[in-house]
Amino acid sequence: MRQDGDMQPRDFSLYGAVDLGARQAAAQRRQQAAESSGSAPGQDGASDGAVIDVSEETFNVDVVERSRTTPVIMDLWAEWCGPCKQLSPVLEKLAKEAGGQWILAKVDVDANPQLSAALQVQSIPMVVAVIGGQLVDGFMGAVPEPQVRQWIGQVLAVAAKMGLQVSPSAAGDPEDAAGASAGADASGEPGAYGDDSYGADAGMPPAYLEARQAMERGDFDAAARAFEAELANSPADPVAKTGLAQVNLIRRVNSYDEAKVRRDAAEHPADPDAQSKVADIDLASGRVDEAFDRLLGVVRRTSGEERNKARVHLVELFEILPPRDPQVAKARAALSALLF
Repeated sequence: MRQDGDMQPRDFSLYGAVDLGARQAAAQRRQQAAESSGSAPGQDGASDGAVIDVSEETFNVDVVERSRTTPVIMDLWAEWCGPCKQLSPVLEKLAKEAGGQWILAKVDVDANPQLSAALQVQSIPMVVAVIGGQLVDGFMGAVPEPQVRQWIGQVLAVAAKMGLQVSPSAAGDPEDAAGASAGADASGEPGAYGDDSYGADAGMPPAYLEARQAMERGDFDAAARAFEAELANSPADPVAKTGLAQVNLIRRVNSYDEAKVRRDAAEHPADPDAQSKVADIDLASGRVDEAFDRLLGVVRRTSGEERNKARVHLVELFEILPPRDPQVAKARAALSALLF
């Protein structure tokens, strides 16, 4: 179970970029084709409820796009999974109690292997959240209901800070669910996150909006300054910390000549600067393990200042992912073994 301060969204553009990007593009094409034939996937009556079934074809519409106005919690399960049968009813019960504050999206991992691979499913049941198109770290295993409620409260707190009009208390107390619905606007819809960006100004720290707008126009220096200003006021802000780390990664990668960088790294395997640049490119492309393994190799092969430079850069890359991401945990353990 994560602590509230540790919960950090993961942007799909950086995490599993290749797999998820391709999956969303394919889903959009299928959606368009289905609409032209009058049978759009994910548009049946069930999709309007608190609990929906999601497939690879409907993932983009029912999860990514829907999450821009309402947090989506994903339950990854399989028919043969005993713990899944314990956890799923709890999630379904809480989703119905929430009064539309969040949507439960159920994904059968056996029926959707490519989506499961893109989400890096390693064990089930696995629960994650999607807020405004960003993946928020969750948990694995049949967690007791009180802890599930606590985690959902943290998800809604993150959603509120990122601009969605939700009531975090609604997750922890079912009696508050009806009151939480009052957070909807006059039209009955949840407060808009924005169709094409971080969206509505209401409830969003100005720095977040400024950073998103800067990124949309390609001004990553301005985006970094906005996140830095937010961190100056709130040093522990998890969204700003992750946002700044992501922006800095993008700025570095955009300055590289990839062919030259990879050539330099091949010619100088013990050069921490050369290897760090390739690790940046790999991480930005979704090849997380490759990025971490490359820098762990430098730590293993070098000593002194070179070893320390590789270590420092590796730890900086850890900051881009949630602290309890399994790939981060694996790499941290490997780094500790090398150092101690």
